[in-house]
Amino acid sequence: MQKSNLKIFKQLIEACLPVGRSDLNQLSRETCFDFYNVNWYSELDMERTLIKDIGAHVGEEITIKGWVDVRRDHGKLIFIDVRDWTGPAQVVFLPNNKELHEVASALRSEWVIELIGTVQKRPEGLINEKIISGAYEILATGLIISNEAKTPPFEVNADGRDVSEEVRMKYRYIDVRRPRLQKNFRNRTKVFQLIRNYLIGENFVEVETPILTKSTPEGARDYLVPSRIHEGTFYALPQSPQQYKQLCMVAGFDRYFQLARCFRDEDTRGDRQPEFTQLDMEMSFVNREDVMAVNEALLIKLVTELYPEKKIQQIPFPRISYKEAQETYGTDRPDLREDKDDPNLLAFCWVIDFPFFERVKDERNPEQGRGVSPSTSSGQTSKDVWTFTHNPFSAPKPEYMNDLLEGKNIGDILTTQYDIVLNGWEIGGGSIRNHQAEALKSVFKIMGFEEERILKNFGHMLEAFDFGAPPHGGIAWGMDRVMMILENEPNIREVIAFPKTGDGSDLMMNAPSEVSMEQLRELRLEIKKKPQK
Repeated sequence: MQKSNLKIFKQLIEACLPVGRSDLNQLSRETCFDFYNVNWYSELDMERTLIKDIGAHVGEEITIKGWVDVRRDHGKLIFIDVRDWTGPAQVVFLPNNKELHEVASALRSEWVIELIGTVQKRPEGLINEKIISGAYEILATGLIISNEAKTPPFEVNADGRDVSEEVRMKYRYIDVRRPRLQKNFRNRTKVFQLIRNYLIGENFVEVETPILTKSTPEGARDYLVPSRIHEGTFYALPQSPQQYKQLCMVAGFDRYFQLARCFRDEDTRGDRQPEFTQLDMEMSFVNREDVMAVNEALLIKLVTELYPEKKIQQIPFPRISYKEAQETYGTDRPDLREDKDDPNLLAFCWVIDFPFFERVKDERNPEQGRGVSPSTSSGQTSKDVWTFTHNPFSAPKPEYMNDLLEGKNIGDILTTQYDIVLNGWEIGGGSIRNHQAEALKSVFKIMGFEEERILKNFGHMLEAFDFGAPPHGGIAWGMDRVMMILENEPNIREVIAFPKTGDGSDLMMNAPSEVSMEQLRELRLEIKKKPQK
């Protein structure tokens, strides 16, 4: 630690001590809570000034640190635009300092530098109102080259939309330097922080649920992880924390939330990735209206506080039944915007009263019905095999509970499912859950599951419900999709720091990749490749 920073560090430590004490052992969490304040970090970093703050230092010598954005050599005068995460600033190198001028002449784009200079105001006619530091420039007095850089494969200070996805994904660590993506990710941080603060203020508890879990039929293919210790068995990566969040209600948390990582082995598209982030929440002793009210209030707060330039078309959000949505709009994700050319118009709506079950055919055999998905077929051949439309853990609307328990009028049963739709995109969905074992069992029986299979896949849930599960319900938002819409981006890859390509590849890390024979032997696995045609 440099001497000046060490001095500040000692002063901050002393400020945290109780009055009249100088013994560091007297420090407590209570007396040092402000130790983690953002202002503390900015004070400790006094040798660096962020570019957004240079206007407060006119006439002073400061140090800025960042990347060379643009270099313009006019012979006697050299102009360098230096960029940090807050924006660019123009730096001027005069010819009277020959040694400094010579070093500056070697600078190239994306070199990492520390620049010392005096802040001065630009002449009135030369102010650049397009950038945050446009009214000022820095007269260079010192320069340290921290790292040189190869010529980047594309321009960083451009929008980047004209660069091929393959090149952008391969050099993603360069791609995300561009201002558009920096804005996306910093706004994502603000959104997540607001969500956390709001829910904690509403007495929600943030619970981290396991990533290594059990493979159960939930609609999509699982990513499987072989166990080295338990030979011949596998973990699954969670498609969602659905079962864990319901078990959190059995555990008495009352209100749970998590910004959860989820994994689904399915074909990718613009608004899907193999791994993604969802806001997951669950609440005890609630009905549908309670859950919808909390989420609607949170969405309104999020937009009005973090995106004030945007307008919510209608508050309260309109509600449309699934039947009405299909008959009127031909989809259960209607785009209700009155002006679809307005990028700042947000039209939320709730879609409710979904059918609980639908008939489907097994994709492997057109004559065979399926329970949940091709990978989890119940093996039944009856045309009366059903699957859930949204979630097998949902409860039916109260007036349909008897039909569910008796397995009759299946096509007429409506569920408590509710989806939240924004500008034609489903951004979240949830339901009131079955909290009694017999009701959950009835769902799987309607889907054609044998008793043995129900107990094998979901016995842990049924047993938990027998120990006193409260009535509960919840929802999950697709956070990548939410951010995509709020940032006016065409797909979720623009709001994910390190996304996969359209075919699920990570071109930067070269994943997926082969592993060594030693690793396979440890797991007692053997790779059998498809025979060549």
